[in-house]
Amino acid sequence: MKPKDGKGKDNRGVSRRQFLTGCAACAGAAGLMGAPSWLRAVPGVSGRDKLRIRVIYALHTGVQDRPDWPNVGFDFRPVMERTTSELVKRLPEFEFLPATATGPEEAQKLFEADKAAPADGFIVCQLNCWNRVAQTFAASGRPVIYADFKYAGSGGFLVYTSGFLRAGAKNVGFVASSRIEDLAAAVRCFKDAASAGPGYDFDSATARVRIAATPRLGDLACLPDPVKTLSPQETVRRMKASKILAVRDDKNGPDTTLMGIPVVQIPFAVVNEAWAAADKDEARAIADRWMKTAALVEGVSRDELVNSAAMYLGQKAVLKKHGANAITINCLGGFYGGHIHAYPCLGFHELLNEGLVGACECDVPSTAAMVAVTTLSQGRPGYISDPVMDTANRRIIYAHCVASNRAFGPAGAANPFQLLTHSEDRQGASARSLLPAGYMTTTVEVSEARKEILLHRAKAVGNDPDDRACRTKLVAEPVGDFEKLFRMWDVWGWNRVTFYGDLEGPVRGLADALGWTVVAEA
Repeated sequence: MKPKDGKGKDNRGVSRRQFLTGCAACAGAAGLMGAPSWLRAVPGVSGRDKLRIRVIYALHTGVQDRPDWPNVGFDFRPVMERTTSELVKRLPEFEFLPATATGPEEAQKLFEADKAAPADGFIVCQLNCWNRVAQTFAASGRPVIYADFKYAGSGGFLVYTSGFLRAGAKNVGFVASSRIEDLAAAVRCFKDAASAGPGYDFDSATARVRIAATPRLGDLACLPDPVKTLSPQETVRRMKASKILAVRDDKNGPDTTLMGIPVVQIPFAVVNEAWAAADKDEARAIADRWMKTAALVEGVSRDELVNSAAMYLGQKAVLKKHGANAITINCLGGFYGGHIHAYPCLGFHELLNEGLVGACECDVPSTAAMVAVTTLSQGRPGYISDPVMDTANRRIIYAHCVASNRAFGPAGAANPFQLLTHSEDRQGASARSLLPAGYMTTTVEVSEARKEILLHRAKAVGNDPDDRACRTKLVAEPVGDFEKLFRMWDVWGWNRVTFYGDLEGPVRGLADALGWTVVAEA
């Protein structure tokens, strides 16, 4: 999957991150002069006996004015104030000069202003996903620490970090930890960089600090979960007999294939008409069932659930009409553009519980991965997500607002779920699935162009209820090289698809049958 801030032409639709990032004008950069209190350096922290470090916060606005990670209305000001204050308190031998930038233009202005009194290094904190700020400072050749704010800037952070690693940017180190202590430890590497001068391998220095602070691999013993899979040959046959409906925009599109699976592009109007024609009594009955079986209903009215149930019925009708078993919709592009009038999230949730496929963002490769492995595993649903990495506890967190609550297939046990709004805009309805812990999972993504399947495994260890970012957050401990997991996002993009079960062997067999290659992500 190509980065969501510049995919170029491919067979995916406009991602929700692309759509939302362009929805509103960016705020201006704030330097030290005339800046609000939360951007001013702490009084008394000055003097050239201290190393001067500029701290640039990459974000849209101080109080988020649009639906995006972490969520509309999120107040970044306390986050910036706390981060700067903690750095000052922990590292009195440094001088920290905070500012904000929304993108390359404002980053360049800050960099030009820095020439009057050059800093010894830069910290760029990625607070929203796709603000391209770090690149400007990385190009300076001076040492840069690139840091993620968990569940907020994580998509851009992962994609851009992988780009720096692939380019061999020795002056750029990164921090992907929820602990301020780990950022402070990396900042101390600026001392060695200043002593060594130009050409110092700052990336390796910060990597040593990061790896030393990352916990060792834990106990990977899992609960028993035998998976009965089809043969690779039968899986391929059934994939070819499947069909994906791609709802990208208001137009029909040419029929294509991916992994041998037929893909038919249909317009928003087809889905919207089916939603409008849905049986209202049946929709009300489904909404009532959801409310009765959910562990929690919060912020969502019954009317909104009836609306979501009608969208589910509409999706089912469209699938039946086209003889398809999978649908992927450019959800927010359709909703914000007025082309559809209900979020498809709960409809996708129901389809996945039934052994069908409902997938977000008109992400056709991820949808194809879901069709392929659901077929291979005889009904286990895929969970498409935007992953987040946290070295503080050596975890990967799979985050999205759509997930099944039948991780072992339609006939398997159900796990609890909650009914909440869609997270980024706090509208509509979606499900937080409290997915089972203690089981091995297999995560994949596919590339038709390269004929590759990306794969890693991880033990599910719990669910994170953090209110930032998407509703469902499955926390897992990866098998293998945790550091290697930072290296693939610029080529593969942010989305991944997770399945319960140790499916590495069967997926490799499927890849052989297709003539494809498996790429080990960890």
